[in-house]
Amino acid sequence: MKNTEVINHIVNWLNDYCNQSGMDGFVVGISGGIDSALTSTLCAKTAKKVIVLNIPILQLKVQDDLAKEHIKWLKKSFPNVTTNEIDLTDTFNRIKAEFPENVNTHALTMGNTRSRLRMIALYAYAGANKLLVAGTGNKVEDFGVGFFTKYGDGGVDLSPIADLMKSEVYALAKELGVMDSILKAPPTDGLWEDKRTDEDQIGASYDELEWAMKYLSQKEKIKNLKLNRREKEVLEIYERFNNMNSHKMKPIPICIIPDKLK
Repeated sequence: MKNTEVINHIVNWLNDYCNQSGMDGFVVGISGGIDSALTSTLCAKTAKKVIVLNIPILQLKVQDDLAKEHIKWLKKSFPNVTTNEIDLTDTFNRIKAEFPENVNTHALTMGNTRSRLRMIALYAYAGANKLLVAGTGNKVEDFGVGFFTKYGDGGVDLSPIADLMKSEVYALAKELGVMDSILKAPPTDGLWEDKRTDEDQIGASYDELEWAMKYLSQKEKIKNLKLNRREKEVLEIYERFNNMNSHKMKPIPICIIPDKLK
């Protein structure tokens, strides 16, 4: 991949979209992970107004520290970047307390609730400052395994890195000078109170998921290729997540009323 050319292409695309929309810039949620680090840096390179938000909710210190470290670097590198921190832990706990036990003890539901609270904060800042919410999902997450929260981190105005594989995200982030501490941190969605990583949750690494995505797209060309045991396991994992999360990756179903019934 031609890293410099791809970076320039994305920055130009962001500028063009922002200009056509009549908005003034972008707001990005910073998690301490590689995807939000790359997205925020690309948005900053447009020279438009950029607000980056750190929105901890029961966050592990290591994740919060990485987010703050990246924000500090970003502000030092780009004068058009401003920031704020909104700790929604108390808000989340109050909402959680209002739910019945079968809801507030459902771990995945409450993890997704955390993501949706962050989306509310991002759109509050976007609406008040005439900004676009920039998504941070990559191609494997957004179009492969659907590893995002519907109307949480999936609730965005535009997706600048959604056509990049995870390996390409790392390549561009390194090219742009994103810190080693973020480049080396295990990918995690940060929605849990333990140290579980994305790989722990999915059962496969992003390199493996990339391989599966590419393999399935070229299956007819390489149909005689013999797969080893782990490759078969990874394909099974990928297809299971892809099928289970397909509702996130398709347009919302609309019940069309026949003309004869109107």
